Amino acid sequence: MEKVSDLHIASNIALPAPKLLRAEIAPTEKQAAFIAETRREIREIIFGDDSRFLVVVGPCSIHDPEAGIEYAARLAKVAAELKDRLCIVMRVYFEKPRTTVGWKGLIMDPHLDGTCDIPEGLRLARRILRDVIDAGLPTATELLDPITPQYIADLISWSAIGARTTESQTHRQMASGLSMPLGFKNGTFGHVVPAINAIKAAMQPQTFLGVSDDGVASAVTTRGNPDCHIILRGGDDGPNYGADNVMETRDALIAAKVKPAIMIDASHGNCAKDHNRMPAVFREIVRQRAAGDVSIIGAMLESNLVGGSQKFPQPPDKLVRGQSITDACIDWDTTNQLLREAAATLGAS
Repeated sequence: MEKVSDLHIASNIALPAPKLLRAEIAPTEKQAAFIAETRREIREIIFGDDSRFLVVVGPCSIHDPEAGIEYAARLAKVAAELKDRLCIVMRVYFEKPRTTVGWKGLIMDPHLDGTCDIPEGLRLARRILRDVIDAGLPTATELLDPITPQYIADLISWSAIGARTTESQTHRQMASGLSMPLGFKNGTFGHVVPAINAIKAAMQPQTFLGVSDDGVASAVTTRGNPDCHIILRGGDDGPNYGADNVMETRDALIAAKVKPAIMIDASHGNCAKDHNRMPAVFREIVRQRAAGDVSIIGAMLESNLVGGSQKFPQPPDKLVRGQSITDACIDWDTTNQLLREAAATLGAS
């Protein structure tokens, strides 16, 4: 019989069952309690029961675990000092969507050499998340592959669905079953309607194809995730962090009978992918909130130890420590200054 399947498959390697990998690198009781508490705090910020400003900040992507943990240690000190005005959550991003090709993140390629050792990538992701939690920081990530949450979601306080996947039915269904608060970004062109539709879909019960704790294909039925909000990140049509954009988004959310909770990303389309413009965007977001727009619940920043980005691929020992190999980030000193400025501005309002 002529072969008609797997014609283009080079290999198919089984992953460890999610429950086995989670047991191998399990959270402590203290870590689990921290995740539950920080999810509650973020949920209360989204729905207005906590007046603090939510800031999701950190590297565009984690590629060097040691540098990532050093960043976490620095950020944790600032977060503890400013905790009465800011709820600071660290970006711990392991999956990167690619427009064409490129490095797809630490889970997919933990050795940075194209070998795609996914089992080790999943283990490494869990170790890093535990270390960040131990530093005293809530964790944030973008969930890209619908199978990934089974392996790491128990260690995540807040997650995002990106601009490329907000319109994906698969990701809306996945989001409906996640246990943490979650933000949907506007689409790549900057339109907010797809994100609003995504929120409405994720809040509803869904049934979809998934993977069980035993690693078996399964039919997953969810209860719906009530803790979703929108993220404005600009797009091909231009930035959307201005007061007029926020007002239009708020009105659209209210018309859709969705909580008008808006996070604004100071990077991506809102800074025209120029990290040098990110501080001005962030300051404008904070200014609007301080002026009384409580629909703005928080902001996002891409930040690393060293500013800018570096070309990749190249040998790992040639990489500048603490500098992004994906999107360009602001440096640590600028980050520290912006966070302290934000706390002072919001405290004076």
